Amino acid sequence: MKLHHKKMIAPIFITVVVILYYGFYFGILIRLFDGFCKYLLGIVPIVLAVVMIAVCIERIREIRSGEEDDLSKY
Repeated sequence: MKLHHKKMIAPIFITVVVILYYGFYFGILIRLFDGFCKYLLGIVPIVLAVVMIAVCIERIREIRSGEEDDLSKY
């Protein structure tokens, strides 16, 4: 079981880093723009974060089920 925990660290770490990066990047852009663009730029990182979390959850399910190598399917 410990082996699965080690393999889950990388996807979780990458997910957190990407979400923080996009949050920081779009946070700076939101401060620079006004009006409608400001709201649009506020929605983009939220959508990206939701997609990243969904992909991370799917990857964790694959690791737990033993499908570590996705390329073997193709």
